[in-house]
Amino acid sequence: MASISVVFSILVLLNFVCIAFAFDASPLQDFCVADSTGKALCKDPNTVTPNDFFLSGFHLPGNTSNPYGAAVVTASATTVPGLNGLGLTFMRVDLAPNGFFPPHFHARATELVVVLEGSLEIGFITSYPSYKHYNKIVGKGDVFAVPVGLVHNVRNLAKGNSVAVVAFNSQNPGVTNLPNALFAAQPDIDSVYLSKAFQLDVNTIKELQKKF
Repeated sequence: MASISVVFSILVLLNFVCIAFAFDASPLQDFCVADSTGKALCKDPNTVTPNDFFLSGFHLPGNTSNPYGAAVVTASATTVPGLNGLGLTFMRVDLAPNGFFPPHFHARATELVVVLEGSLEIGFITSYPSYKHYNKIVGKGDVFAVPVGLVHNVRNLAKGNSVAVVAFNSQNPGVTNLPNALFAAQPDIDSVYLSKAFQLDVNTIKELQKKF
């Protein structure tokens, strides 16, 4: 019986450890403002100012003159040093007409999208074996949540620009755009392998690799 209790205790402990490391760790102090000099992890609290927790310009639209027709302005530990260690990233997203984000995922964060202007199509795909696509058209004032780690798609359906604010429950949510990851990897992923994976001829795969 004693050995069973020990094994059970170890399993419970491992479960709590996995939960603890599933998302950003809870802060152990009031704040840890990032030290831009790199001399320390945190700035000396005596040198911290309100500006360390401040970012201006979130009301200004981003530049959407790119192939995706999309722009992102980020409030993170990089742009707001006071966010360091607090497990939060915040974004303003602007999408021109027909603008989009390619299929992508965030490995370390759940995403919450709040539409301020326009209309967006947002959807995410569940993992194997169902690969179910949960898709929704969201308009001004609507909110949509994307679970952590799932591939999702976003595009503007409005005739004009669409604007949203996006929150992540991680200081560093990470982003992996699937087309770039597969066709722009360095060194290249073997084109024959990719042709079999996508059931396309090798020349088509090579053209895709050139484009990316």
